[in-house]
Amino acid sequence: MTTGAPTSPRPARPQRSRLRRYLPLGLAAWLVLEIWLLTVVAGAAGGFTVFLLLLAGIVLGAVVIKRAGRRAFQNLNEALQRGGTPSARRGGNGLMMLGGLLLIIPGMISDVAGLLLLLPPVQRAVSRLTERTVERKLRAAAPGTLGDAFRQVRIHRPDGKVVQGEVIRDDEPGGATREQHPPLTR
Repeated sequence: MTTGAPTSPRPARPQRSRLRRYLPLGLAAWLVLEIWLLTVVAGAAGGFTVFLLLLAGIVLGAVVIKRAGRRAFQNLNEALQRGGTPSARRGGNGLMMLGGLLLIIPGMISDVAGLLLLLPPVQRAVSRLTERTVERKLRAAAPGTLGDAFRQVRIHRPDGKVVQGEVIRDDEPGGATREQHPPLTR
């Protein structure tokens, strides 16, 4: 027996997000386009040239990922030595690693996208776009949703019972009080 909000006898089917709906279609179109472009380039320049281009992309991608990882580790070490957090201005390692990963993936389009992500102006633009998107999504998160889940917790006990609770932090910045939200429900 559980307590809490009454449940309807027939649960409503959650609506699929646009990402879950169109991502498989986008991936299939991307793969078909990559294969078509590889065959066009192989027909124009030869199969061995395409093989060398793909091999060069794999090697360059591995070097880029190794270099970005080394920079990230060095940045973390310096931050720990001075007792702070890693600085964001020396960031860009995540986008650089993504560029290296795109270079490693076989294909011409992914190689071009990976090379573009290695350029600092493109990294800054993608970083700003990502920050704005994440801030907008977090601002739009309603209480009781995933955006609010960092402040709420649901503990599943071994006997199957659900104990609902809320995490209350006393170390709020500036001593500000926060508004109360109802606990997450199923």
